[in-house]
Amino acid sequence: MKCGLTAAHRQTLVQFSKFSVVGGCGFVIDYALVHAFIFFLQLAPVWAGLFSYPFTVTFTWAGNRFFTFHDSDHEAFAQQLMKFATVCAVGLVFNRGTYALVVTQLPQDLTHPFGLSLLDLPTLGLIAGTAMGMFFNFFAAKKLVFK
Repeated sequence: MKCGLTAAHRQTLVQFSKFSVVGGCGFVIDYALVHAFIFFLQLAPVWAGLFSYPFTVTFTWAGNRFFTFHDSDHEAFAQQLMKFATVCAVGLVFNRGTYALVVTQLPQDLTHPFGLSLLDLPTLGLIAGTAMGMFFNFFAAKKLVFK
């Protein structure tokens, strides 16, 4: 029985899977930085999320350049990083906008019904923001950055 997916669709699914792996690693870095900035620098969650973002973008660009889209034509590092950062800046509206809504609009006690919780508001915000930005960033990066 044939699956019905074209070679181009299969390639997109493989790339999306790799993009998700890179994004998952980027999420771990983002999570660690956000919580480090909150704990060590005493930043408010929204500021911590904004300050962690450039580090995460640089990491995910490198991962996508060398892993997800390794067979694509590549521009010079700086030029391609700038294009990726521009795409991610638009994705930032989806990502950090959702993050900010979660950490500022959800009730604090929503995630702490029994005391400590691994899913505090900054973590929930990161998860929701990552989901919102992921699809936009993948298709924009595929079409505009890693052609």
